[in-house]
Amino acid sequence: MASRNDTSSPIPIVDFGKFLHGSEQEKENVVKEIDDAFRNVGFVYLKNHGVAKEMVEECFEWSKKFFALPLESKMLAPHPPGGSHHRGYSAPGVEKVSQHKYDADEISKLREIPDLKESYESGNPTDQTQPNIWLPESKLPGFRTFLESYFAVCAALVHRILDALSAALQVPEPGLSPTHEKSLFQLRLLHYPAEDDAEPLRAHKRSRITAHSDFGSLTLLFQDSVGGLEVEDPNAPGQFRPAPPIQDAVLVNIGDLMARWSNDRWRSTVHRVGLPPDVPATEKPFSGPGLGVNTEGQRMPKVAEAEKIVPDRYSIPFFAVPDMDTVIDALPGCWDEESNPKKYEPVTAWGYVQMRMAALYDS
Repeated sequence: MASRNDTSSPIPIVDFGKFLHGSEQEKENVVKEIDDAFRNVGFVYLKNHGVAKEMVEECFEWSKKFFALPLESKMLAPHPPGGSHHRGYSAPGVEKVSQHKYDADEISKLREIPDLKESYESGNPTDQTQPNIWLPESKLPGFRTFLESYFAVCAALVHRILDALSAALQVPEPGLSPTHEKSLFQLRLLHYPAEDDAEPLRAHKRSRITAHSDFGSLTLLFQDSVGGLEVEDPNAPGQFRPAPPIQDAVLVNIGDLMARWSNDRWRSTVHRVGLPPDVPATEKPFSGPGLGVNTEGQRMPKVAEAEKIVPDRYSIPFFAVPDMDTVIDALPGCWDEESNPKKYEPVTAWGYVQMRMAALYDS
């Protein structure tokens, strides 16, 4: 049976190794567990997923090396203006995540509270629709080679998960995997810089990533140990619960296009990145040499200038999107005319993603 990661999170943990290498009965059990997780929460942790721990750790090391470069070096691989070519480096505040906001005035108002993150996007090396934008090799030797190999491993995992989802939805052979054969996927490196004042985040006057759903079919997320990811409680809209990092597990969630395909059998759940757990309240200005005043008015030793109250956070999401001309319409078995009619009009995968992307970046 699927297990819970802790009492504060509704997201189950599933042993995906039993789908990859188990008996037919074990595979059926895993399919049911994943189906239940996506029906109830829209998220699941998969352990024994096949991406080597050492490779995940190395990807985090490359991410840290990249974001530690001077800004002028990172800007040698700039994200183009707008959201139609989603590759390259975006500095803090350039991208602003939104949830189904398309009006220019609404988007402008959202941008008054910037997302405090920087990112680097890459995709399939053979994708000619959105070619990758790389640093000069001399700036970070080996970076491109590793990310291309990591992309291939994550893409292979996506296709195995699609096999499980096809079984859950009873999609006839060859299932959903061929609808993703061009691997128009996105590997994203994310860095949330450290901050010395937690209060703007605590008061929601600043954000790391605003509440949103993902666009595509599914997302893989590898987290560091800092935490801060929160998932909307499916039983209490507007309330968020932690989705803490689980060692050696990948967090997988359903995106909007898969929710539409399943006619909302599966949830594309809203999530956000906020203040990590156990971050202390920010101290008030110091009142004397070597002493400060905490939020309860007590005098305390002065905190070192270099200490950051909100630590750096790194994460590595991998977004799966169907081939651009794939028509997303409710799958047979996910709807019927009388009791469960189709909830959405058909849409092409590329048309939907581009509509959502246009709201994230200034043109």
